[in-house]
Amino acid sequence: MVRSAGHVCKNADMGLPSADDLLILLAVGRTGRYVTAAEALGVNHTTISRRIAALEQAVGTRVLTRVGSGWELTDRGREVLTAAEAVEAAVRSLGGAAGQPRALEGVVRISATDGFSAYIATPAAADVQRRHPGVSVEIVAAIRRASQQRSSVDIEVVVGEPTVHRAQAIRLGDYCLGLYGCTGYLAEHGTPTRLDELSEHPLVYFIDSMLQVDDLDHATSFAPHMRQSVSSTNVFVHVEATRAAAGLGLLPCFMADRHDDLVRVLPDAVAVQLTYWLVTRAETLRRPEVAAIIDAIRDRMAAQRNALLGRHG
Repeated sequence: MVRSAGHVCKNADMGLPSADDLLILLAVGRTGRYVTAAEALGVNHTTISRRIAALEQAVGTRVLTRVGSGWELTDRGREVLTAAEAVEAAVRSLGGAAGQPRALEGVVRISATDGFSAYIATPAAADVQRRHPGVSVEIVAAIRRASQQRSSVDIEVVVGEPTVHRAQAIRLGDYCLGLYGCTGYLAEHGTPTRLDELSEHPLVYFIDSMLQVDDLDHATSFAPHMRQSVSSTNVFVHVEATRAAAGLGLLPCFMADRHDDLVRVLPDAVAVQLTYWLVTRAETLRRPEVAAIIDAIRDRMAAQRNALLGRHG
């Protein structure tokens, strides 16, 4: 429905917003970037800029404001976005057979930690994609604080309660870190039975200087004198280093318990409970395909609750 850059809508001449321009605002509001919106709509960056300018002229004020490398909706922009969503819903309602639910479509971009990406987000995304082949999901594995500029992703999953502006933070649920050793390492070095014995063993965990998440940084406070062994920004490296007898690994239970050669050490004394939070924009959450992914993630979290908490049976 988006027209070429040379087209001037009559509605704009009459002081009314163009439906095409409203859909362009919808794309920019959801992605936070002109370039990404242009790719999604099949137009060029200049067209996006010109049509946003025309829309702002029609409504008489700014609808977007520059924030870092992206764009955020102004208060007026959020009001206009509601009209844009109504236009989109009307257009989409014309597709498909009468009385049949509309198949979802679109790209959903997720940023999440390594373990969450593999064992929660991926199965959830696959479930939605099987039911709605028009939905594609891009997952970026990253361990970081919630971004204040969600210009490149639709959904962020972070560890610890985030402080965010102009976004919604949704508590997904808890998971547990436990201390593990492989059978070969424990046979050679012995299994610690008290916390004060841990200083005799090296720790496999994150790189201190590169860890940005406070809750993960504080997780090792149970044994501050353990020296670092193999460390990495990737939790799958932690698991494999522990299995390779590099030391005792502080690992997510839902990942470590999948391996028969890993034995949990001091389970009563070392049980670090952390929380996954999901962050998304309100306007992004109203996209049906995004809502479907979030529902599937919540279902997966509920189904895996015991595994996430390191409980068996």
